[in-house]
Amino acid sequence: MNHGPAPTRPYVLLSCATSIDGYIDDASEQRLLLSNADDLDRVDAVRASCDAILVGAGTVRRDDPRLLVRSAVRRAERVACGRPSSPTKVTLTARGDLDPTARFFTAGDPSRIVYCATGAVEKTRERLDRLAIIVDAGEPVDPEWLLADLAGRGVERLMVEGGGTVHAQFLTAGLADELHLVVAPFFVGDGRAPRFVGEGRFPWHPGRRARLAEARQIGDVVLLRYALSNRCPTAPAGSAGPAGSAAPAGSAG
Repeated sequence: MNHGPAPTRPYVLLSCATSIDGYIDDASEQRLLLSNADDLDRVDAVRASCDAILVGAGTVRRDDPRLLVRSAVRRAERVACGRPSSPTKVTLTARGDLDPTARFFTAGDPSRIVYCATGAVEKTRERLDRLAIIVDAGEPVDPEWLLADLAGRGVERLMVEGGGTVHAQFLTAGLADELHLVVAPFFVGDGRAPRFVGEGRFPWHPGRRARLAEARQIGDVVLLRYALSNRCPTAPAGSAGPAGSAAPAGSAG
């Protein structure tokens, strides 16, 4: 049976948690916890359903995330299906300023890919050559090319966990299929703190409203799931998530 040509890019799910006033962190040195335990477990299920997880270099530096599937049961299920215990870790950088001791590079055993601007390739290879696959992604880094390259590496489902600059890149380029926005029940109220996205020309505006596929209360937070392309199912996530996944969709944690 002819199923048509393979997609030229992975299914892209953007995931973020914000305060009521749209901040993804505060201005302190400590990371602001926006999700609750139930939401974080849901995020873990989404990670387990993906082939790769992408964050920007700023998130690697600021939050030092592990980007691993936490649940031993979910890790075992992935391995039983012939997959690595956690998805491939992916980051992109303009300058190559990444610390080889960051948990992105040291935690767990998944593959790691660093997409860097042409001018930073040599520097990045000197720092990280033994820790990750280093890929020249153009000047500046081209997210559309990056997605095509990931597709060529077998990535069919990509979870983008931030930060705001990376989310804005994918959104303004029209490269997102689905957005999961979790809203925490408090305000940050500090203009020095990072927001979900900054200024930009977004494909969704008053004349072209995004489709709200689901709104779900999870304890004291609310998940808003937006369908941003016709690849995204609009039915509420349940026993079968987007793109035929058995895991429910989730937000960044």
